[in-house]
Amino acid sequence: MILEMKVPSPGESIKEVEIATWLVKDGDYVEKDQAIAEVDSDKATLELPAEASGIITLKAEEGDAVAVGAVVCLIDTSAAKPAGDAPAAEAPKAEVKAEAPKAEAKAEAPKAAPAPATTYATGTPSPAARKILDEKNIAPATVSGTGKGGRITKDDAVNAVPSMGTPTGGNRGSERTKLSMLRRKVAERLVAAKNETAMLTTFNEVNMTPINLIRNEYKDAFKAKHGGLGLGYMSFFTKAVTRALQLYPDVNSMMDGDYKVAYDFADISIAVSGPKGLMVPVVRNAENLSFRGIEAEIKRLALRARDGQITVDDMTGGTFTITNGGVFGSMLSTPIINPPQSGILGMHNIIERPIAVNGKVEIHPMMYVALSYDHRIIDGRESVGFLVAVKEALENPLELLLNGDAKRSLEL
Repeated sequence: MILEMKVPSPGESIKEVEIATWLVKDGDYVEKDQAIAEVDSDKATLELPAEASGIITLKAEEGDAVAVGAVVCLIDTSAAKPAGDAPAAEAPKAEVKAEAPKAEAKAEAPKAAPAPATTYATGTPSPAARKILDEKNIAPATVSGTGKGGRITKDDAVNAVPSMGTPTGGNRGSERTKLSMLRRKVAERLVAAKNETAMLTTFNEVNMTPINLIRNEYKDAFKAKHGGLGLGYMSFFTKAVTRALQLYPDVNSMMDGDYKVAYDFADISIAVSGPKGLMVPVVRNAENLSFRGIEAEIKRLALRARDGQITVDDMTGGTFTITNGGVFGSMLSTPIINPPQSGILGMHNIIERPIAVNGKVEIHPMMYVALSYDHRIIDGRESVGFLVAVKEALENPLELLLNGDAKRSLEL
């Protein structure tokens, strides 16, 4: 029986996928539920499992765009599984044949005759010419010799003029590869965000000393109590953002034509780097999660993204985004809005800098933060107020994020 395997629908809005990689070859025997291909949609990369066991016939090439519901391969379910130990008997023959070319090469080697010592290759510089060319940083191959047999003379070297942009022996290869559907969709969305929103960015800085003190005091107990979860910066930032969104709800709203859609919940998109590029899974109802809940959910989503198991549902929705370029060493950036959202907070690296504290200069770990927002729906007062609220919460976490009781809030 020949089974037609069709492309399943990864999500309601997805009409086609792209064959990223075939994990099997045409004519291979596959087992039921074996991953046979990786397919890219405009939101995620998914594995395609075999629906039955049998011999597979591929009906699409890598890089092909295939409509949802279209046939991508055939599986002959009546085919018997081939024996796997037959090729082993052929191994000794291959070893015997491998020796023959070596023997022939040795026999022919003495036939080669050396070139006459008095013959110069075209473009060979004289010792004096080579010195001059080296001083001018000119490759001999770019100079036409006027000496015997095309030999480059001293006069040729003196008269040679460096050619701007001429290659001097380094590699000059290039490779042209098609972008994945996910990467193309990300590019399309980023360009749309720049062209279709009135995007503006405001900046501030945060003294990370208070958070560092809390983390240093409780991170070991937090990890021991909660099964190896780390007490990272992201949970503090997520709590600070959800608090600020409640104070400035316009930042937690979106444009829909002539209407503004406001939300009374905070689904926070967390930008993470995966093997297929940037992905933005969503922490649902982050305003109701504890520090442990936020850290656990971020870890779960990050592992799914890393292992290529992230789904469309994991990345659908989101009312506000947090991105952390600091993990890559970024000091300052202007993050691009994640449409249709209206705001995104950019975190950056932490560097010790001198600041004024109560009239004295002190050195503290400082982080620049950036809020990019859609000025069509968020005014300057809301945007600046939101970022100041984030700063205030991060610089006074015990009172504003931990309700004055760190152990209780951290569930220790």
